Amino acid sequence: MTKLHIIQDTPPLLDLEAGIAMAERAIRAAGKDGADLIVFPETWLGGYPAWVFGMAGWDSAQARTWFGRLVEASLALHSPEAERLCVAAREAGITVVMGINERARPSSAILFNSLVTIGPDGRILNVHRKLLPTHTERIIWTPGDAAGLIAVPTPAGRLGGLVCWEHWHPLARQALHAADEQIHIAVWPDMPAAHQLACRSYAFEGRCFVVSAGTYLPVDRVPEPLRDAFVIGLGGQDGLQGGSGVVGPDGEYSVGPVFGGETVVATIDLADTIRFKHDLDVIGHYDRRDVFNLAVNRRREIGGDL
Repeated sequence: MTKLHIIQDTPPLLDLEAGIAMAERAIRAAGKDGADLIVFPETWLGGYPAWVFGMAGWDSAQARTWFGRLVEASLALHSPEAERLCVAAREAGITVVMGINERARPSSAILFNSLVTIGPDGRILNVHRKLLPTHTERIIWTPGDAAGLIAVPTPAGRLGGLVCWEHWHPLARQALHAADEQIHIAVWPDMPAAHQLACRSYAFEGRCFVVSAGTYLPVDRVPEPLRDAFVIGLGGQDGLQGGSGVVGPDGEYSVGPVFGGETVVATIDLADTIRFKHDLDVIGHYDRRDVFNLAVNRRREIGGDL
């Protein structure tokens, strides 16, 4: 059996130090609770920049200012801040999967929407960069590559993941199914019905567990100068409401969706990822590789290897 925690509550926006400190506490608490895996939502560290949808005008000094703040609050993987996360994972003996705003190099303005996986020994096992930012997100984030489009073995199970609307990339899904995912990490800023449907469909298709992580961020915790643009970016929603949960290989929720800021706790049986392939295995008896051929370029384009 695998026990996991999903963190919904987000740290203060644009505050790297506060985020690292909050993550350290959550990781250690999950370890004390006997969890094997802890998951944080999309760009949990640094915060989801929803304001970009409301500040997409040309030559905006305001937008430049907030972009600069976001870059400063983003995580470079080879940095003292990243090392603190690794130490916390090692001391807690737990696998960590966290959505981050990743700064490609400490002196650059290149940002990726990334999902970083840290093993219980404190090593960074994988970094998946969102393949294509959605809509005006492209003002903020650079398109990623497929170097991290893999499933990695951990004591919690074989883990892979996608970020938000990547779940509607059919070939990305198939690439991860082919990696024998047992636990798929699906990170989002919010969890409306369409996102829940994507999680359920992915779990049924891949016959895996989907751990979906959404952020809880009331609008009154957004810096006041950003609130109007933030609400516009959320389509008028009054902040982000969480909605995290766990979907089983049958496509049904076993836990959740849970709205609000509380930590979601679940226990799963990885043997179900085999049992449910009895009637559907999209990389086994339900595959037609004599008809279809999938090639994936897994070269890391920017920043080199881990």
